[in-house]
Amino acid sequence: MKTAEIKELTTAEIQERLVTEKEQLTRMKLNHSISPLDNPLQIKVARKTIARLATELRARELTK
Repeated sequence: MKTAEIKELTTAEIQERLVTEKEQLTRMKLNHSISPLDNPLQIKVARKTIARLATELRARELTK
């Protein structure tokens, strides 16, 4: 998910996406520890997406 796409979302949508992305990351890590993923770079992408979402959420908190 690109930064421009994240900025278009509402704060509630960002919070919702953040929760789902964290759950997905946890599942991917667990599955990867049991049997290797086809593309382990998915974990890296998920972490970056979570960071982008958290950063935008924090920026909105600070601008209020």
